[in-house]
Amino acid sequence: MTETHSKSRKQAEIAFGNVQSQFLERSRAVEEIDSTVRAREEKTLRLRQAREAKELQDRLTATTAPVAKRKKKI
Repeated sequence: MTETHSKSRKQAEIAFGNVQSQFLERSRAVEEIDSTVRAREEKTLRLRQAREAKELQDRLTATTAPVAKRKKKI
């Protein structure tokens, strides 16, 4: 089962392993960045929806609340 390979083949396999490791590391980094971006976009959407709901509530409250009397100028 033990195979002896030529020196050039061993060097080629080591080089391939290094390239493959770099590729996998890059893939992990890209996935991490993508998940960070996705989380930021989801949070931004939640905050925007909350702000718009509050603004709508404020507008509804302002239209139903009695108008405050203005002070008379002396």
